[in-house]
Amino acid sequence: MASGTGSSPKPELAAALHRLRSTLARLKAELELAMVDGVAPPMERLLEDVRDALSDLAAVEDASHLRGSVLVVDDDARLAEITARGLRRIGFDADSSSTLRALRGQEVLVFDLSLLEGLDGAARREVRASRPIVLTGATDPASRALASSLDASDYLVKPIELNELASAINRRMAEG
Repeated sequence: MASGTGSSPKPELAAALHRLRSTLARLKAELELAMVDGVAPPMERLLEDVRDALSDLAAVEDASHLRGSVLVVDDDARLAEITARGLRRIGFDADSSSTLRALRGQEVLVFDLSLLEGLDGAARREVRASRPIVLTGATDPASRALASSLDASDYLVKPIELNELASAINRRMAEG
């Protein structure tokens, strides 16, 4: 088994783990010095170290795919945000929108099929290239065919269960 300091098959994971370990060691040293000296620890420096550690942890999570970046696009902005909030609660880095925006690298698109007809050709190609997870209230064969034409990785009928969506996202992320 590879260690997290350089023999990892993912160099970006090893580097992120090293930065996290260094930041936590620095934080520990500051606290120990303050305790030995009998003085209050330098709060601003400690807060900066905690911020750095959280940032390093996010880099570790990204590199190890412990969390995934997800964009939920639904014609109902409130429903999109509720879905994204649920995904954030279970560990995904989820954003919501009622309109399509450019996807970030490796971001999984969860897309309401009803929005497709309002997209221009370039946006449709971007949706297709992303192999979206399609959400829809429609169960008719034409809607399934439309999702298939998008090369959708999953077709989920609303209302969806959050764990079902999370499983679909994890499957999509595993595809690369």
